[in-house]
Amino acid sequence: MSKEILEDPREVSDAGDAGYSKALKPRHISMIAIGGAIGTGLFLGAGGSLAKAGPALAFAYAICGVFAFFVVRALGELVVHRPSSGSFVSYAREFLGEKGAYVAGWMYVLNWASAGMADITAVALYVHYWSMFTTVPQWLLALIALAIVLAINLISVKMFGEMEFWFAIVKVAAIVVFLGIGIWLLVTRHPIDGTTPGYSLISDNGGFFPLGVLPVILVMQTVLFAYAAVEMVGVTAGETEDPHTVVPKAVNSIMWRVAIFYVGSVLMLTLLLPWTAYSADQSPFVTVLSKLGVPAAGGVMNLVVLTAAMSSLNSGLYTTGRILRSMSMAGSAPGFTARMSKRHVPYAGILLTSTVVLLGVALNAWLPDKAFAIVTNISALGVISTWTMIMVCHLVFVRQAKQGLIDRPAFQLWASPWIELATIAFLAGVVVMMWFDTDGTGRDTVMLVVPIAAALTLGWYAVRGRVRGIESAEQPPPVDPLG
Repeated sequence: MSKEILEDPREVSDAGDAGYSKALKPRHISMIAIGGAIGTGLFLGAGGSLAKAGPALAFAYAICGVFAFFVVRALGELVVHRPSSGSFVSYAREFLGEKGAYVAGWMYVLNWASAGMADITAVALYVHYWSMFTTVPQWLLALIALAIVLAINLISVKMFGEMEFWFAIVKVAAIVVFLGIGIWLLVTRHPIDGTTPGYSLISDNGGFFPLGVLPVILVMQTVLFAYAAVEMVGVTAGETEDPHTVVPKAVNSIMWRVAIFYVGSVLMLTLLLPWTAYSADQSPFVTVLSKLGVPAAGGVMNLVVLTAAMSSLNSGLYTTGRILRSMSMAGSAPGFTARMSKRHVPYAGILLTSTVVLLGVALNAWLPDKAFAIVTNISALGVISTWTMIMVCHLVFVRQAKQGLIDRPAFQLWASPWIELATIAFLAGVVVMMWFDTDGTGRDTVMLVVPIAAALTLGWYAVRGRVRGIESAEQPPPVDPLG
């Protein structure tokens, strides 16, 4: 006899979902999915990665892109099962208990708060590129950037969606234009800085693996983090009218976008110039365009990279506000972060993240040479833990479905549990690779696991009484009266 399927909404609902508007349109969700998969990791990081791995970097982007797609596909199935603004934190609560939700939530907040510190500092540096802003203090530019993005996030979710929509348009347009120029150069065989573009630039410079396979394996840790934020599409599900239709379409489109924008761009770069022409000091796109003699190539690309950094900051404030509210309603985050404005915006959580992000300005002034490495390392651990948690939740979800406790939707991740296990093993392998990356900051990143784990343990003992009090209550806590 099959077990009774759980249908009581109290058993599967999330109190943190109450009070949100449904203002995000399908076009917003679609472009947010694109924007989450395109960032400074491509526009800036690809140059240094090409210098380390050569043309085989395209294989690294393809492999990491496949696993990123598995993660977001698993999350998409969970979203169709039950849309929630708490996203994977809410699913961790449902399938792993409040301890799982606590770890998932705080690691994600830590990830975005750290990324936000890097973003506002990066914005200030990018703005300093233009001479008219060189006299403006860096801390002031960072503060202005944060204030602009914060204000838009606090106004309404629709404003956030519009801002992210146009940010994504700029990033996509930049890549499309570049690929168009690249195709024209290949067809016409137009020389670039005295070099004729084509496959010979790969074959005559050591082939696809000029430095061997090991550099390609080691660079995967950097490549993986370029895909950070693809999971953001799951958080938006709680604020759109028809997530059961919109989210699967957005998830399915990620695969071909990754193939075109990441793998296609890297292949194009290696066909236009020898891989030795690129470096970490300059965007590879600027390298090509400047050697072509394109006027203001550096300025245009600087604007695109600036847009990518602002987009990342925008996404971070949006997601952490929702995640913190979901956690607060369950007792594992400060109570005030449950507050929601009359415009249906979880303003308190957004303000808390913004306050932490402000520390990035002070950190940059205190440790200017190490600030970026420190916050990037912390953010890296957040990405890995978040993706791992999503796959673990999906494993438990599928197991419960096989037991007849819940129904799986038609939109599914294939070949469970093998895909989840393979993804978790891959992510664990990335951590191992980070330990052996003694030339960079990989080993320092892995060593951060100890203090972060200690902080999470102490934090759990501090909040577990409140969590258990809410769990034992007959009704979930009410929405803050200020909302």
